[in-house]
Amino acid sequence: MGIPRPVLLTTAVSAVAGALLLTPLPATAAPGRDTQRPHPVRESGGHDTTAAALQKTTGTVGTPAPPALRKDGGYPRRTVLDAPPANPADKSIKLGLAPYHSLAPRLNALQKLSDRVSVEVAGRSAAGHELYLVTVTAPESSRESREQERMRELIEDSPAAAAKDRRIKSSYKTPVFINNNIHGNEWEGTDAALKLIEELAKAKDGRTAGLLAKNRIYLNVTANPDGRIAGTRANGNGFDLNRDFITASQPESQAIRRIAVDKQPAVMLDLHGYVNGTLIEPTTPPHGENYEYDLFLKNSYANALGMEKAVNDLGYTPAADGVQPPVIPFRDQQEGWDDWPPIFTPQYMAFQGAVASHTVEFPMRVNNNDYNTLPVEELRRRSAINTDIAGAVMRATLDYTLDHRTSVIADQIETFRRGAAGEAQRPVSEETVPGVPGIGPEDVYTTSFPRAYVIPAGQGQRSATAAARLVDHLVANDVRVERARAGFRLAGRSYPAGSYVVDMHQAKRGIANVILDEGRDISADVSAMYDISGWSLGLLWGASVDKIQQAGGGLHIPARPVRAASPTGAVTGQGDLRLRLDDPKDLAALNSLLGQGVKVRGAADGSAIVPASARRQAAVLADRYGVVFTATKEKGSGTVARTRVAAAVTPGEQFALREMGFEVLPVSTATLNAGFDWSKADVLYVSSGLQYGALAPAARSALDGFLSGGGRVVTLGSTGAAFNTAAGLLTAKPVAGNGDANGVVRVTNAGGPITGGAPAHTFVYSPLWFTDLGPGVRAEQSYGTGSPLVSGHWRAKEDGTGGPSAAAGRASVVSGTSAGGGSVVLFGTEPLFRDHPKGLFSQVGRALLGAAG
Repeated sequence: MGIPRPVLLTTAVSAVAGALLLTPLPATAAPGRDTQRPHPVRESGGHDTTAAALQKTTGTVGTPAPPALRKDGGYPRRTVLDAPPANPADKSIKLGLAPYHSLAPRLNALQKLSDRVSVEVAGRSAAGHELYLVTVTAPESSRESREQERMRELIEDSPAAAAKDRRIKSSYKTPVFINNNIHGNEWEGTDAALKLIEELAKAKDGRTAGLLAKNRIYLNVTANPDGRIAGTRANGNGFDLNRDFITASQPESQAIRRIAVDKQPAVMLDLHGYVNGTLIEPTTPPHGENYEYDLFLKNSYANALGMEKAVNDLGYTPAADGVQPPVIPFRDQQEGWDDWPPIFTPQYMAFQGAVASHTVEFPMRVNNNDYNTLPVEELRRRSAINTDIAGAVMRATLDYTLDHRTSVIADQIETFRRGAAGEAQRPVSEETVPGVPGIGPEDVYTTSFPRAYVIPAGQGQRSATAAARLVDHLVANDVRVERARAGFRLAGRSYPAGSYVVDMHQAKRGIANVILDEGRDISADVSAMYDISGWSLGLLWGASVDKIQQAGGGLHIPARPVRAASPTGAVTGQGDLRLRLDDPKDLAALNSLLGQGVKVRGAADGSAIVPASARRQAAVLADRYGVVFTATKEKGSGTVARTRVAAAVTPGEQFALREMGFEVLPVSTATLNAGFDWSKADVLYVSSGLQYGALAPAARSALDGFLSGGGRVVTLGSTGAAFNTAAGLLTAKPVAGNGDANGVVRVTNAGGPITGGAPAHTFVYSPLWFTDLGPGVRAEQSYGTGSPLVSGHWRAKEDGTGGPSAAAGRASVVSGTSAGGGSVVLFGTEPLFRDHPKGLFSQVGRALLGAAG
């Protein structure tokens, strides 16, 4: 936790203050490998290159639970940061920028320099690096800070009262959040933030004093230290953190979420690179339908104009510097930079109360091939320009917030008031958003919020474990959830006590609806999307969720607020036990039992039969994972063995496999060609980075030996299907849908060991299906009839093929037995995508366990 400690600065650190505070270290790093910006292609796989690059430069350390941010005490809140060892391999150094190891000493010095500067540790990265949250504001006593917190809570909890509160109008400090370096190889926001902190700390002018008296400025100095050090876009787990909202699988995105909830920013910047000219949101359509977009567009567009002017005022030109004029997509483009998905940080912030939040892309590329090929002098010239531009947009945003403080806070209050009152959204138009040119029907995206959602308890719930996870996720996102103390009826349906209720008359209804709603098919609205277009935790996380459309009035349900879901783990009855493998936590519990040497057998429906002698171990795991073991008389038909997975997969899939407790051995074409001991693996999983035809003769012979000896195989997507064909495993013709397609789709499950108990929906990304199935090849799952797409973007190709209607009724998952006797399962869907669709994980888990054999 960020508890104040005595300021103990060494002479060396103290000497850094002043002009030397921001002097970069000399260029000693060698060029490093970089990742490419995905737009919108499948993530790279095989070796986890990001983690590998990081481990070479830092070593991977454990990641403890991140601390909570303080809400008590005044400002400054000084924390003496421990400086990590100097790392000459830090990729920032070559650019003349601040390496990660220099940040702690500089922040320590800044805290000593001024009582306006506070530092807290907001969490740790995937590789264990501290995340530094800096607050710059005028000093506050403990009493004044408590009053600020009271006003912040009133804005969310009682927005109608807050709108009339004179104290808020006169004294509430507007929260501004600046997030830097979320993509590790887009560096310069960090350096501009350090300069801004020093400027604000030292300034003597009245405007700065007024700014800090009326605002709190929060700066996440580097959101991705792992990537900053290694020169990679992703973090140490290989994740693109700016795709991890709304899943929040990574510690860095969880820390940002905590900042959003605890600080409730009204204005937000997310600093990126590299697009020339400088790209400044707001975006082109489609716009997130759960926003109060009239309030958001009003502020975001006005602030964008101010940032554009600030960048132009720097005087950079195309002729002299190679810097093109800034671009505001809403004004200057028809398509290409949408704000539809909640996976991006600025789009997520809009659901936490930000009425202006922006991605800003610096113009001068210094990463990828440029990092490796350009002279150091040119790279440093470019990075200096980017740092200047980052500083300009930061200062312009602070000017906008100061000059429009009253209306910015009023608009945040109004956003929450509409939600609490259950009012309809206001469609954007030139009348509702005066001063913003070019608003047309293509910009109007609204939704009709339901009256409530119910997550049923008892027999109406598909999985108590999944329901608890979903409830905890809602609470973590600051959604108000209640648990019924008694049975109740709602919209003609009866629900038992213990059911969870999300009353949609609440301030943050937007994020509640983002999480729980099925979403929308936007295929007809735009030609292509920047990233994924469909998501639904209500459909994909394994829980049963009912949407209640009942209109008007209170819900009148005897209930209590939920801080955390009630425990779900249980071991019932006597004798042998059944563990249904419907959830990733079920798989984790099973793999733990197998790791302890418990003899487990498989049932026909894919569940696991645990002997009565392991009841004690089962009780421990029921408590740990919240899973349920029920009594059974079934004995099972085959042994379930501990499974070691040779995995040529994306980082997201690898993370999901380990979440389920599998032992993962990363492989690729290169690793197999270098020599791989197949006796260490029980199953091969291929989705990325492994091409059968590219294997050297010795590697192919070793792999063929594994396959002919009964080795099991699971494949996913086009790379996996190509491997199946080249290796001659199953007779099944893969048919590729539109490569740009993604979303939530309806499916029909055949039941049995792989898809028994699976949800009626799945997720697709570049969808695939299978035809011309050979003898013994079974369709385990098929796309729904008609148009299977529920939400997302899936059009036919230009030649009319590859659309959702072409996939209707076709097999999406097939299984069979190879000539070598091993089970083979082919997925045309994305059940582990970015560690997101939790309710689908078990399909892959069951397949890896040999459920088709």
